[in-house]
Amino acid sequence: MISKEKVLKLISIYCYINGMYGKSLKHTCQRLSNNADPKFTDAEVMIIYLYAVGEEYLHKIKHIRSFAKNWLLSCFPLLPSYQEFNARLNFLASAWLALAAKLLTANIPDGCDFENSIVNSFPIVTCKGRNRTGKVACEIADKGFCSIKNMYYYELKLHLLGFRRKATLPFPEMLALSAASENGLKVFQTEFDPYICNKTVFADKIYNNSEFFAEKENSQNYRILTPVKHVKDEPEIIRQREKAANDLFSCAISSVRQPVESLFNWLNVKTGLQ
Repeated sequence: MISKEKVLKLISIYCYINGMYGKSLKHTCQRLSNNADPKFTDAEVMIIYLYAVGEEYLHKIKHIRSFAKNWLLSCFPLLPSYQEFNARLNFLASAWLALAAKLLTANIPDGCDFENSIVNSFPIVTCKGRNRTGKVACEIADKGFCSIKNMYYYELKLHLLGFRRKATLPFPEMLALSAASENGLKVFQTEFDPYICNKTVFADKIYNNSEFFAEKENSQNYRILTPVKHVKDEPEIIRQREKAANDLFSCAISSVRQPVESLFNWLNVKTGLQ
């Protein structure tokens, strides 16, 4: 028996997704076939998935479909088989993308610092090990190495640019997916850079490219701050002389960036992304 509170939550999700699907989401996944108007609608597929993940913390498709069969069949009597339900979820990939963009745009919280952002990447791991090969999203996934976790993995990277929020998690501003081996700076330059202006971005050492960002400071009025990266073959006397100032600067940058790691952890706990 589902509690009254959760039933009301299901109804609110149903009303919201139905409205969004009718207004715009349907245009991202139109069918040009005899099955253009299925009895079990695309909106119902999205509603079940969102409710099961958000309220029941179910992450696997088979568990979500089993939950719907056992507890939501009175609301969704035309629930399809597991195979069809899984195929429909994949078919709606573009609709999920459009929905995520609309939700992020419409729910920007108070306290966002629009002049300061944080950028970082997060490995989406389903296969670990130096000599193993993944079998999910093979078209865009490959093998990479996560220096933070000291592991080889096969899958993707999620790149995030988020508004800084003091003393709490940053709020996503832009998101991008790339292959695991793709350099974070390259993804930043192609996916984020064209849309950034009039702000300061806090980043990891991998984003350090003084030549590239010096030009951006003039043309787009934004700058990127990273921990100090040691110069190769720099004389030891100069390194020691500047060590205290460099360590202090790097510590300050890292303290601003730390909440994005908490955001990635929260995201993984809520969605089972890995």
